[in-house]
Amino acid sequence: MRDMGRIRRPLGHKGRFGAAMTALALVHGAPALAQEATAPADSVEAASGDQIIVTGSRVARDGFQAPTPVVVLTQEDIQNTSPSNNIADFVNQLPQLAGSTKPANSRLNISNGSAGINAINMRNLGESRVLVLVDGRRSVGSTIFGWVDINTIPQALIERVEVVTGGASSAYGSDAVTGVVNFVLNKKMEGLRITGDIGLTDKGDGFNYSGSIAGGMSFADGRGHAIFNAEIAHQDGIYEIDPNDRPWNHKGYLAFANPAYTATNGQPAFITFRENAGQTNQAPGGFITASTGTSANSLRGLYFGQNGQVIPFQYGSFNSPTLNPTGPGTGSAVTRTVGGDWRLNDSGRRIGLAPKDDRWGVYGRTSFDVSDNVTLFAEGSFNKQEVFFNAGPNLGSAVLNTTGCTTIPVPTTCNAFALQTLGADRLAGVTSVSITTTAADLPFRGINNKRKVQRYVIGAEGQFDAFGKSARWDIFGQYGRSDVREQLRNIMHVTRMANASNAAFAPDGSIQCLINVDADTTNNDAGCVPLNRLGIGVADPAAIDYVLGDPYRKQVLEQYVAGANLSLTPFATWAGDVSVAIGGEYREEKIRGSVPTEFQPIATVDSNGRPGFRNAWSVGNYLPFKGSYNVKEAYLETVVPLGFGLEFNGAVRATDYSTSGYVTTWKLGATWAPIEDIRFRVTRSRDIRAPNLNEQFQAGTANSDSVRNPNFDANNPANGPQFFPYSGLTTGNPALQPEKADSWNIGGVITPRFLPGFSASVDYFRIDLEDAIDTISAQEVVNRCDEGVQTFCDAITTDPTRSTPTTPYLLIRTQPFNYVSRLVRGIDFDAAYRLPVGENSAITLKGTATRYIENLSDTGIAGTTPVNTVGANGGQASTPKWIFRANLNYSTPTFSGTVTGRGVSSGKYLANAIECTSGCPTSSSQFPTYDNNHVKGTFYIDLNLTQKVSVGNASESEFFFNVTNLFDADPLLLPETGLAANSTFSDLLGRTFRVGVRFKMK
Repeated sequence: MRDMGRIRRPLGHKGRFGAAMTALALVHGAPALAQEATAPADSVEAASGDQIIVTGSRVARDGFQAPTPVVVLTQEDIQNTSPSNNIADFVNQLPQLAGSTKPANSRLNISNGSAGINAINMRNLGESRVLVLVDGRRSVGSTIFGWVDINTIPQALIERVEVVTGGASSAYGSDAVTGVVNFVLNKKMEGLRITGDIGLTDKGDGFNYSGSIAGGMSFADGRGHAIFNAEIAHQDGIYEIDPNDRPWNHKGYLAFANPAYTATNGQPAFITFRENAGQTNQAPGGFITASTGTSANSLRGLYFGQNGQVIPFQYGSFNSPTLNPTGPGTGSAVTRTVGGDWRLNDSGRRIGLAPKDDRWGVYGRTSFDVSDNVTLFAEGSFNKQEVFFNAGPNLGSAVLNTTGCTTIPVPTTCNAFALQTLGADRLAGVTSVSITTTAADLPFRGINNKRKVQRYVIGAEGQFDAFGKSARWDIFGQYGRSDVREQLRNIMHVTRMANASNAAFAPDGSIQCLINVDADTTNNDAGCVPLNRLGIGVADPAAIDYVLGDPYRKQVLEQYVAGANLSLTPFATWAGDVSVAIGGEYREEKIRGSVPTEFQPIATVDSNGRPGFRNAWSVGNYLPFKGSYNVKEAYLETVVPLGFGLEFNGAVRATDYSTSGYVTTWKLGATWAPIEDIRFRVTRSRDIRAPNLNEQFQAGTANSDSVRNPNFDANNPANGPQFFPYSGLTTGNPALQPEKADSWNIGGVITPRFLPGFSASVDYFRIDLEDAIDTISAQEVVNRCDEGVQTFCDAITTDPTRSTPTTPYLLIRTQPFNYVSRLVRGIDFDAAYRLPVGENSAITLKGTATRYIENLSDTGIAGTTPVNTVGANGGQASTPKWIFRANLNYSTPTFSGTVTGRGVSSGKYLANAIECTSGCPTSSSQFPTYDNNHVKGTFYIDLNLTQKVSVGNASESEFFFNVTNLFDADPLLLPETGLAANSTFSDLLGRTFRVGVRFKMK
């Protein structure tokens, strides 16, 4: 019995309010630990005896400041302002990190395995183009794309996070196109650290908790040191959106095709309603969109309620233009309305906001000084995670045959449920009924991914005297492995759904599947149970079990790395010491997978005689694949002082891929400090990203969906339906070459002596990416074919077994190629001011913002025009014009309070849309016209309070209280029929509370 779609609410409104107030009272009764004000970016200093190597450079040189901008987040930053028990939520608040994949926006990543992870995206240029490091070394990916899940990093041991906001491939290798994020662990921890917290929203849902224990100790008279960390975290899933709790998702924002539009009348092609509009072509119990026969469309507009009750849709009215029919049987098959039953479509409310998430991990490291100058070390980690998402209802459609339903006796061809529900009188003159449904009787589609990620490193490091100076070196070997089970739940089996929907009367008068009572005995299925899709509460649980399944695939990703690095000062010039770093690395990446035969798509031959696949499932048609590649690299980097405050930094790296050949990356940079207060910096670099395992080797990822008919005309049925159903198949391309990026970073830092405690920086960035790897979408294939590009027409065939005379079932093939050019430009602003207040107290104000100027993608396809997606707030692929974050901290020896403000600027709904109300140009798929293309921005306020207390034998103890989205501001709202919010740049949960405790023992 499948009941995962039936979720019981945990608390009533009074209970939810009480829970929130209880959490608040717990903290007000507690006292917190003061947090030290953080150092400005680019000016972090090492503690006595420690060494900080700035990410973006392999040169280990005291006082060296790389010309590439670096943002440093300290442990105090994290503890003062982290909005959740996951550090990724904090890091992703940086304006430089735009478009990252996180649980909030990955719930619909049904078939690619990325749902539930936290993967960093910099400059909104893609998660694959930013390099994530742990202590300066790569980590194994958690998905087939190679994305590193930040959840796998031991969070209690993170000492700081270094974010390099510029290309660094010459220093660290492939993928560092937009930058590097390096998580630096505290490898010299002494004593014990225990942390625990709980949280929930003010609606009483989203309960979560986490706990960790970390410690370190020296042994063998201080020559050895060991650290460990163990952590656990849980979050309750939020599987549906109660309109009483979050009314923003039930306001009825909607964009739809203007029925009065023609190519020449100057009207916009699309109309955007700001409120109280709904799409009424679907209903929880089914909605009739069309009927055929001598009484064609006589039943259009009827829908089915509880226990199959037949209800005429109550149409509202528009002010302008008039679209809606006055009753059933007239008007467009796809109807939008203001007033009436506009709330009928419930798919948006039945989409989850947060997954159930359970994860735990362990980490350990041991080091030993075998001599004063040589240290051996070994470390290992193991992480396990399971997530369960609501990916939305099992939307569907069906054509029910009603031929002869008014004859006696009832023939087997008559759909029994149609006759039983609609009655013979309504079906007079009707031969078929087309329905669409949000299937309230079926449980929602679920994503139930499981991951196990392990990583082991052994190595040695040390120093020696060379050329009269100290030289530093390290060597290491590393193995990483991810075992991923990408599991879907409650997915419709295409054939079984069709069999169960075609219900007919058996000779004994019972209702059975048509395939079991027709004259053809070869198509019988003894397990088939007829499914009534006309109404709510009418489906047989056995039929639901028959039509739904749980497809999955298993993947194993392995990574082998060996490397060596040497940094020394071989000579000096008149201006100072010249530093040099050299090194090399060997890396091998592998993937292998398996899919049970019953869950694989069905092998077919298309209308052109080519072998292919037909989807067996509505989503999750997995195919197993395997592949591997290796890469050998060597690099040289130098820092040369030139005098007069000028310093040169250059690097070059030779890289040889087993699959795509040789490539060279390089960097030229310089800093100039004409006076102590000002430092200018500039970097020019060539960076690369090699194709990942999925892009090269996937055997085929299949999906089922629909594409918009570019020629749809509600007044001209000959042009075809508004949407065509299709099955898509995307395969890998072993011939892919590395992407190449040419980047500029130009800026400066000011630390005026006349204003102690103040620092500010401004940096311009530009990334020109050529030969970028991408796969054109199925919709774009259809659009380009419609515009006469034969290459894309060749990618479209039909499935003759599933096509009808009026609606062909399309088969669309796609493959990644090096064919896209990308350009990203913008300006980063960063400022900090620390003002001492009294003895041992201070006020610190920090702010960072990014003004994005361009994010262009040029496919080079004839008939397409590059569109700047900056200034659009319509989705993950778009980038707001401004992303900003600032915080104000007041700290004393026993107390710390931080207020954070963050948000994005207002912008367009669609970057390529033209806003007009009259005199509009002809609308096209490239540049559609809208009467309103504006979307508001967002602004959130967060609060964190921390108080130091005395607890038992702990040397330091603190309680903390965090409120995210203090004023319960709405998300960034979008005019869409599903989730009506931008889930990438918004807070979906509203006001949330978190309370916790930290203990530190020597």
